[in-house]
Amino acid sequence: MSHDTTLLLAATGKTGRRIAARLRLRGTPVRAASRSSRTRFDWSDPGSWDAVLRDIAVAYVVAPRVPGPVHEFVARAEAAGVQRLVLLSGRGADTWGDSAFGLDMRSAEDAVRGSALEWTVLRPSNFAQNFDEDVFHAPLVAGELALPAGAVPEPFIDIEDVADAAAAVLTESGRHAGRVYELTGPRALTFGEAVELISRAAGRPITYRQISPAEYAATLVEDGLSEDDAHHVAEMFVLMARGLISATTDDLGTVLGRAPRTFEDYAVRAAAAGAWWR
Repeated sequence: MSHDTTLLLAATGKTGRRIAARLRLRGTPVRAASRSSRTRFDWSDPGSWDAVLRDIAVAYVVAPRVPGPVHEFVARAEAAGVQRLVLLSGRGADTWGDSAFGLDMRSAEDAVRGSALEWTVLRPSNFAQNFDEDVFHAPLVAGELALPAGAVPEPFIDIEDVADAAAAVLTESGRHAGRVYELTGPRALTFGEAVELISRAAGRPITYRQISPAEYAATLVEDGLSEDDAHHVAEMFVLMARGLISATTDDLGTVLGRAPRTFEDYAVRAAAAGAWWR
């Protein structure tokens, strides 16, 4: 049996489903795995792992929400004959220091970077699509986004660029071995500036208001998140406020040979699709 299939974990997620489409168009055999897909994969059920790893050449890994399981997964991947690993992590993970945010991603990086396999780590900034596909969307539709973010900007990256970069790395054996790519958009914006661009593109009034991390965590709990998950999300903003991950990089250009998409381009596409209308 040949080992030429690419495994995509979290294949129904924001990056996974986009990467799967790109690989299929390239003619790359894909095994799409998640808890809800035909090929089942569950981080909490190691018994589901070996069948998913059979005859796999390269695996795209998205860390589970808890630290630890990726170490065992990497060991299983090595035993199964997997040749390469591509991990989705977070921007500037090695600068997070004592922050409580991202322990899951840092554990996954330790597992992947410490393996005997060829590996690449993708560390994107916050996705522009968080404004229309995630927790920021409903408040924007309601007319106001309130977050614990002030003057420190964020170099939002278009998730389509992340998917393009991942597809390139997954299909270009050798070229990206041992590389950590910090992926950002072309310029950094404050959340207030991003909301202003969204408001203008959507053609309706949408405002931004800064609140404290504690207030934001309480709001997330009211909206149905667990206290642990709400605290984790709020801690991301505490980390961002340090300003250590606010600069842009040229890493996307290194991978793709082109500039990243602008936030304005994202806002125009999302507004045209009706993202922020009631």
